[in-house]
Amino acid sequence: MHHITLIGLNHKTAPVALRECIALSPDETIAMQAGLGEHPDISETVVFSTCNRVEVLMAAKNPENAVQVAKAFLARTKKVPVAQFENALYVHHDAAAFRHLFRVASSLDSMVVGEPQILGQIKEAYLAATRQKTSGPLLNRLLHRAFFVAKRIRTETGIGDRAVSISFAAVELGRKIFGTLENKKVMLIGAGEMAELAMEHLVRQRVGEIIVANRTFERGVAIARRFNGQAIRFDECQAYLKLVDVIIGSTGAKGYVITRDQVKRSLRGRRNRPLFFIDIAVPRDIDPQINRLANCYVYDIDDLKGVVDENIQDRKEEAVKGERIVEEGVVHFQQWYESLSVVPTIVALRKKIEAIVDGEIQHTLSSLNGLSDADRQALGRMRNALVKKVLHHPTAFLKRNGCQKDRTIYLDVARKLFDIDE
Repeated sequence: MHHITLIGLNHKTAPVALRECIALSPDETIAMQAGLGEHPDISETVVFSTCNRVEVLMAAKNPENAVQVAKAFLARTKKVPVAQFENALYVHHDAAAFRHLFRVASSLDSMVVGEPQILGQIKEAYLAATRQKTSGPLLNRLLHRAFFVAKRIRTETGIGDRAVSISFAAVELGRKIFGTLENKKVMLIGAGEMAELAMEHLVRQRVGEIIVANRTFERGVAIARRFNGQAIRFDECQAYLKLVDVIIGSTGAKGYVITRDQVKRSLRGRRNRPLFFIDIAVPRDIDPQINRLANCYVYDIDDLKGVVDENIQDRKEEAVKGERIVEEGVVHFQQWYESLSVVPTIVALRKKIEAIVDGEIQHTLSSLNGLSDADRQALGRMRNALVKKVLHHPTAFLKRNGCQKDRTIYLDVARKLFDIDE
């Protein structure tokens, strides 16, 4: 019988420097899958590599040999000695491998619990393996079960409902204030990394006009082009306060870039339209006193961190529900997986009983003369009924859930009792 084995390293077991050395490019992944697939000890394989993990999933008759082969292929592919990454590796067999894969696909094992990207990455890796025909019946079934478990967790828990990054939390707050961010005008002041990430989230929310103000105008033009927006001079910010709906501050300035007085002067032209400030700068860009003005909302990085911390705790609580769904998935797949070992023994047992009955019928018929076709048909029906009744209880017992734990022992006894060759 083939065993399912998973070998890999991730953000929990390997520092980023080591993960960078081991990370596989798409071409390297394809080459490694092809090489492993041709090895006599490995019948099926799927390899996936992301910024936080490299994992090799295999079906093999000799799992220990398969692990050594995978290590050697990884070392050869990346030109890194096995000793350099061996201590960071984890190895899971059968049920432990199912559980690990289900947790990974469901993002319970991710650096940010509940992030949706990992499931898409595993689906892409599986699709590549099916195109190469390195994934077969066992891994196909296992991965489809992993996708099913991940979908259940996504729909039955709130694991992915709340923002757990500063930039995304800012956008979620904006949605609460406005109801929808669609067609809202956004002004980006400065060019910090988190501000650009927030802008990417805003673009996904289909915001309208985007205005970029940067002290270096050329840099502002480059960012505006990236987001299909308009670049303005830094000293034009005041004029745009009455036009925009969302302002993101991310400069390196030592004092406030937007003051309470500036905003107050712009309110008359706004006609009570809400104005939302996302201040991701340290030190702060936006005067916190603006919060005291009517229809003005200022959130700085500490406010956003508080939202994120609360949401992370919520996700952890939802993850407990996800772990239960994973365990259900492991039990169901394990039952199917273990049933595979029963089928060859039941087929061999049937053949053995049929051969014994057929032999005795032929022996009896050789001493009888003048049997009619009807008599022979009656003997045939008797033969089928006899085989069925003899096999009924042994087959039911071997398939029964009650013997799951000691199934290997019972299968071995059945083969010895009926002298069934391997």
